[in-house]
Amino acid sequence: MNAFYGSNSIDFTQAERTCASMNLCEGNESIHHLLLEEQPLDLAKHVEFVNSNPHSAWKAGAPKRFEGMSRKEIKSMMGTVVDPDWVVRAPHVKQVVESDMPGVIPTEFFVATNWPLCASTINLSRDQSNCGSCWAHGTTEAFNDRLCIATNGSFQSLLSVADTAGCCNGTQCLSYDCNGGQVATPWRWFKNKGVVSGGWFEQGLFCYDYTMAMCAHHVTSDTLPSCDSIVTAAPGCYDTCQTVTSIDYAADKKKTISNYGFGGNVAAIQTDIMTYGSVSAAFTVYEDFLTYTSGVYYH
Repeated sequence: MNAFYGSNSIDFTQAERTCASMNLCEGNESIHHLLLEEQPLDLAKHVEFVNSNPHSAWKAGAPKRFEGMSRKEIKSMMGTVVDPDWVVRAPHVKQVVESDMPGVIPTEFFVATNWPLCASTINLSRDQSNCGSCWAHGTTEAFNDRLCIATNGSFQSLLSVADTAGCCNGTQCLSYDCNGGQVATPWRWFKNKGVVSGGWFEQGLFCYDYTMAMCAHHVTSDTLPSCDSIVTAAPGCYDTCQTVTSIDYAADKKKTISNYGFGGNVAAIQTDIMTYGSVSAAFTVYEDFLTYTSGVYYH
């Protein structure tokens, strides 16, 4: 594909026409696909389709954040592996039996309300900045919540998303820092290797803080820079603390006692949340989700 870059024959806004003019469409699905990946998305068609449907449960809009962006650029922002051919599932699927059920499962349950001593940790959602590391954020912060809950609120430190993103890597976790990762393998890594403490960018209180500053993702902000202006600084893997160097890296590690999944069993997930706290999860993002503004989304 590199041989065609710079060619006057290529117009990424017209993938079909470009493919045909270069005689590359017929019998060459991969090149056609590459051209489509570079073509700017037409989100207006989704806005019209959703908002013209009287039965739609949600409203769509054309966000400036994604204006002119290609599918390739959008995909780089989606940091969790959900392709069934590439997902690594937890080795143990936790089942729930009738005797384990805590009575009737309520329609609403708030982890922070149920464990108020850990509310500050549970309610904290750190910013992944210009980096596809949501897989590391979701897993590390869920472990953080559970560790606080398991210690009845005595563990109030933050765990390092940077340590997870950097060291739970291709070798350890089939994950690739800012280029996406798994949601099951970090739990195995937490059990076998453990994760050190770490706060947000330049917080300066823990072993290994996050490597990028907060930024404005989908809004115009008077206090935060645009995420496009943030240079991606992917976390690395080290055996010493990078922020507070006086902290002993090995001694700072915190481990889980087990790792498991739920096999899609909703009752098992609900029961586990009510018993132990937050869980980590991922979902497939469809193109129309980029236009979501309000309501109850469904594809």
